[in-house]
Amino acid sequence: MSPPLGLESPMSTGPLPVHPVVARVTERIAARSADRRAAYLARIADARTQGPARGGLGCANLAHGFAACSPEVKLQLRGDVAPNIAIVSSYNEMLSAHAPLKDYPDVLKAGVAEAGGTAQFAGGVPAMCDGITQGRAGMELSLFSRDVIAMATAVALSHDMFDGALLLGVCDKIVPGLVIGALAFGHLPAILVPAGPMASGLPNAQKAAIRKRFATGEIGRDELLAAEASSYHSSGTCTFYGTANSNQLLMEVMGLHLPGASFVPPHTELRDRLTREAGRRVVELTDPRGDSYTPIGELLDERAFVNGVVALLATGGSTNHTLHLPAMAAAAGIELTWDDFDELSRVTPLLTRLYPNGTADVNHFHAAGGTGFLIRELVGAGLVHADARTVGGASLAEYAVVPTLDDGELTWTDAPRTSGDTDVLRPAAEPFDEHGGLHTVDGNLGRAVVKVSAVAPERRTVEAPARVFGSQAELQAAFSAGELDGRDLVAVVRFQGPAANGMPELHKLTPPLSVLQDRGHRVALVTDGRMSGASGTVPAAIHVSPEAAAGGPLARVRDGDVVRLDADKGLLEVLVPDAEFAAREPAAPPSDPVHGTGRELFGAFRRAVGPAERGAGVFG
Repeated sequence: MSPPLGLESPMSTGPLPVHPVVARVTERIAARSADRRAAYLARIADARTQGPARGGLGCANLAHGFAACSPEVKLQLRGDVAPNIAIVSSYNEMLSAHAPLKDYPDVLKAGVAEAGGTAQFAGGVPAMCDGITQGRAGMELSLFSRDVIAMATAVALSHDMFDGALLLGVCDKIVPGLVIGALAFGHLPAILVPAGPMASGLPNAQKAAIRKRFATGEIGRDELLAAEASSYHSSGTCTFYGTANSNQLLMEVMGLHLPGASFVPPHTELRDRLTREAGRRVVELTDPRGDSYTPIGELLDERAFVNGVVALLATGGSTNHTLHLPAMAAAAGIELTWDDFDELSRVTPLLTRLYPNGTADVNHFHAAGGTGFLIRELVGAGLVHADARTVGGASLAEYAVVPTLDDGELTWTDAPRTSGDTDVLRPAAEPFDEHGGLHTVDGNLGRAVVKVSAVAPERRTVEAPARVFGSQAELQAAFSAGELDGRDLVAVVRFQGPAANGMPELHKLTPPLSVLQDRGHRVALVTDGRMSGASGTVPAAIHVSPEAAAGGPLARVRDGDVVRLDADKGLLEVLVPDAEFAAREPAAPPSDPVHGTGRELFGAFRRAVGPAERGAGVFG
């Protein structure tokens, strides 16, 4: 790493062995992706320029590009030496995680200037809060917003004024969207700039208990609201280990954050220094003639995506990344499949217990050793490619560090060699579970993923009669009416896939199904919708593909059919004779028109979207 990232990793003394399964999966991905990856790399190679990109602009084009800049910046942009960096931000005041980004552009510009470059705020991208839209019509725009963000990122970068990019985002669909958009400009170096988590609020176990009490009618809205407001209480990322914090961890392990940047709190001196350093560092990565040139399209190779999958599995991260990682990989010309997730999961130990897979949050994880300790363990066990490139230095092995301030100067020191709390973070030799947090299931109901890291082993197999619903509201109404008590059941919630209604998250199902399970019933969920990082202790086969709206077998399930979900053996079956099941007339989708809350604007997306196991995207 170049100063001030001037560390020698204690593990960087020579080539490090890679687990044979990790090596085999990586080789298989590379082989199946060879033609597309080669075409992608050729395309981004053609886009490179020797010297600043704006050198190819006509005089009128360039004059428009710097018209609003200061005289000093205009002078630099007229020349052909200083690199110009695009800042693309998802700042808004609706997301607590993104509120700190308001002041980042000036901090980043100072870092860029320190390294001899210039920077312009190139564009903003939309960013919706899934926490606000849960259970609402707006949630049906959430997954599609990822691809809108990708397109908005491309619009921001399309001016050909830029030699690198700083991408500001944290939550759910925003980070994958920024990455997909940046990969369309894969010849540009790019650094993802995080904001950090809010302080810990109401303990997660207490929050979950209050939600269950509300679901059973024991408490009212005022008490529930007070609990939620104590949990989500300030600027910064929500602290549970959902998609937002899974994003942060993955971006670091995949080499797109500076080392140790993910979970440093906002509004601290260390956070500000890391942000400034991102601006300085991206300039160092921009010169195609230098040794440090690191375009995002080359950095995000097969090794980086395998490292991301392993980190997700080792931490029990968000199931949303079974959609996002394949979609991001496809943007880089790489085909990543659920089979790859499943095979890697079989050899990846679970090293963390974070809510909803435990009671701790990301602040506890960070205090126990955080990403530096985790990376050290994964590298030492050969579960990741230690030689994968990063924006911080030569390899991931150098990310087994923590950032700190030494007399006000940013520096990095070795990550701790022992966990500060083994109830939260463990070494690879003493995991919480020998296998990762996600399994793939398959059978005559299609393919799906199951997050098992929060599900007790004795609950991972359920065989029970189906109760079929067309929406989560229908299930909630049946629960409130007492129709689901006194029985084992597999709740089948269908027509929730991307082509049907945009594939909303179905968090509102967690409290009632958890209550039924707590009452001693065998309960499971099967759906072509999403549950995301907040999936709980109820076994749930989600993202069922093909979805019901695309003619998938879920459309032929009827009340009373016995369904078997076995997450450990990888089975998802309806126990109906094949001929009888195949002869059934599929159920019609709900007749409610998909409009209101802007949903009518996304009809083209619903018609164009691909299947969940391909990332549920509209590109390609």
